[in-house]
Amino acid sequence: MNIPINLLQNREILLGVTGSIACYKSLELVRLFVKAGAEVKVVMSESAKKFVTPLTFETLTSNRVLDDTNESWVDDFNHIKMTEWAECFVIAPATANTMAKLAHGIADTMLLQCALAFSGKIVLAPSANTNMIHNKLTQKNINILQETNYTFVSTQVKELACKTIGDGAMAEPIDIFWATARELLKDEFWSDREVLVTGGGTIEKIDDVRFISNFSSGKMASAMATALYCKGANVELIATKLDTDLPSELNITSVMGTQEMYTALEESLKIAKEKGSKKPYLFMAAAVSDYVPNTQKSGKLKKDKIGSEWKLKLTKNRDILASVDKEGVIVVGFKAEMDADNAKKNATNMLEKKSINAVCLNVLQDSSSFGLDTNEIEFITRDSSVLIPSAQKLEIAFKILDNAKRI
Repeated sequence: MNIPINLLQNREILLGVTGSIACYKSLELVRLFVKAGAEVKVVMSESAKKFVTPLTFETLTSNRVLDDTNESWVDDFNHIKMTEWAECFVIAPATANTMAKLAHGIADTMLLQCALAFSGKIVLAPSANTNMIHNKLTQKNINILQETNYTFVSTQVKELACKTIGDGAMAEPIDIFWATARELLKDEFWSDREVLVTGGGTIEKIDDVRFISNFSSGKMASAMATALYCKGANVELIATKLDTDLPSELNITSVMGTQEMYTALEESLKIAKEKGSKKPYLFMAAAVSDYVPNTQKSGKLKKDKIGSEWKLKLTKNRDILASVDKEGVIVVGFKAEMDADNAKKNATNMLEKKSINAVCLNVLQDSSSFGLDTNEIEFITRDSSVLIPSAQKLEIAFKILDNAKRI
């Protein structure tokens, strides 16, 4: 997924780097922050400087690195002014030693002083040997931090620096990036709201090796789910196809055919209605096949038995959006059209025919329009129509959410 260059425009992030071999990944994390428009400053522990030099971070951020040797009280280059400047403090990697000290309020290094002085949300990405991360004392320290103002990005299982395979590796930079973006971009309207998104073209089996489908890439649905995650929603993405580099904390249900998608959506909508006090939303971005094979054959149909012509019988498919139980749910449909002259009329009719609240109209040029990283949407309700100009799909998704709030 392409991250818009203005996603974190002018947001101020303080990155703490401690002495783990994983700190080389922090360079990629800085690159992601800066590429998304954020201003980044770095504070390093002395042990972290043994793995990566401060000059490397200064080159990437265009800012001086704060450490135990260079704090100044004649300007803003100190642990008080630095933490007052930052909107979010990210510590990645965070060693077991760092977490132990944080949990008990110890501030014997510049980085720990920054953590103790910072009054906002701290995102923490641990990194440690498997035995160290699962040590009861470390787990107790993690529990203490989770009960305060720390948001954890979970470790992962992979080959560690000690050449063993196990839990304890720092999360990938893209996952830490998304967790940070969520802290910075949370919106009270969407926060803790149950939201479902469907995406991708359904795959309707002919036999065990053949199917009919369409060109829908699922990228718009992935962008919608990612934007909702960043806004703080409890989002479930039900899709046949996914974009790359999605937030690891997204709740994803992979499906294939129409019936599988319908069943998953019905069950998830029922659960969503029972959760929380906010009305749930459904963004129906999936491209459901209009027709399905009349029968599905097991195994592989042999061409010598089919003959020189294959008359494949199709049956009109279930309309998921029209038939799913939408009572008590705000519903936004998506409609792709190639007939530019009648596109808006068809989209407006969809509001009544399918009893939904809004339609996102996308007028396509031809089949090559599918799978692009950009889009242009017209957001249509019964009372208004707003054109969202062509942009990257994640940027479009955020603008769709701004309009959906006003339904």
